[in-house]
Amino acid sequence: MHKQLSDYIREKITISDPDMETVFSFFKIMEVKKNEVLISPGETSQRIYFVGKGCLRIFFLTEGGTEATRHFAFENQFATALVSFITNETSKEFVQAIEDTELYYISQNDFYFLLKIIPQWEKLYRHYLEYAYVTNTNRLMSFITLDATERYRQLLAQNPNVVMRMPNKMVASYLNISQETLSRLKSKA
Repeated sequence: MHKQLSDYIREKITISDPDMETVFSFFKIMEVKKNEVLISPGETSQRIYFVGKGCLRIFFLTEGGTEATRHFAFENQFATALVSFITNETSKEFVQAIEDTELYYISQNDFYFLLKIIPQWEKLYRHYLEYAYVTNTNRLMSFITLDATERYRQLLAQNPNVVMRMPNKMVASYLNISQETLSRLKSKA
């Protein structure tokens, strides 16, 4: 998994071998079981995770108590309750392993320390923030401008892993549709 994270970082930024070793000195490996919750509402997000194998889901509960999935992070993606990570305020989201998952993680303090000592690390962080912004903006626009069928087709085209690997309940939650509507859409596809 060390090579996997190294390849990901080198794909995004140019970094010297000594700086890469410094980066790795702050990451730790963690294995989590399916359904294990890493962050819950009311906690402060103190870690950022890199998925080596498996999947993390970021979700929150609506006023009515229904789960609303905001993001799935599969292999070679970073994930955390980002608003909490940035603001140091308590999270309103859960971060949960959906499959048995292998992770690298780094503490918030160490992550920000790397920003101070390795200039290129800021470029990697900017890439992550830009990806998060674009992803969330596109999702918001899809809820406003696309109907359920169009959102499902877009998901199949852009991120088929969600439909192939996640339970229907979570896929429906991600698309903001009922499971019955998802079943109808799947039968037509």
